[in-house]
Amino acid sequence: MQVAPAVEIRHLAKSYRRGGQVVPVLTDITLDIQRGEFTALMGPSGSGKSTLLNLIAGIDKPDSGVLRVAGLDITTLNEGELADWRARNVGFIFQFYNLMPVLSAYENVELPLTLTNLSRAERRDRVEFTLGMVGLADRMDHHPSELSGGQQQRVAIARAVITDPQLIVADEPTGDLDRQSAADILAMLQRLNAELGTTIVMVTHDAQAAKTARRLVHLEKGELIVEPRVT
Repeated sequence: MQVAPAVEIRHLAKSYRRGGQVVPVLTDITLDIQRGEFTALMGPSGSGKSTLLNLIAGIDKPDSGVLRVAGLDITTLNEGELADWRARNVGFIFQFYNLMPVLSAYENVELPLTLTNLSRAERRDRVEFTLGMVGLADRMDHHPSELSGGQQQRVAIARAVITDPQLIVADEPTGDLDRQSAADILAMLQRLNAELGTTIVMVTHDAQAAKTARRLVHLEKGELIVEPRVT
């Protein structure tokens, strides 16, 4: 039996309104991302890469086309259903971390689990394990202001994977980091992909960062240029 791709996109289109003008952003996008694949989306500013990432993650909805994630066409879901689907299936990593400043590293990572049926003890076990996995077992009681940029991004990665999502989407995850911290974060994403088989879709403008992915998808003026997979 053939396994469905993690992400299956067919003839996807998206435009935005600026005043009375309709501005097309993505045009007739067709793309498959296989389960366990680490894909980088690249392109110049305004090429539509972040828009495509947001559509894949269910943050935004296309004007037309089909977008299946793990076999489910998420374009058919209403806003409430999309919110529930995101909480169960997608882990998010952002350029500026998006951590809650009043919460500790532990509490930030635990936050997605509060929407589950796990007991407090089960949540603690999972949070401690995940923070240990990203090398922050000794920083779990620290608040974001007490952590470096690289450490904050590690907390964000732990938060993204804590629910064992179908998909991780990363929007410029190294864009606010120094070179060494960026290299550490990319190595961590590679390890998650290789050891856990996590499907990752990463937007980046950095050609060096894109090389850590196994596949490069380039966007130019809303159209795809897909490069071969790395075996």
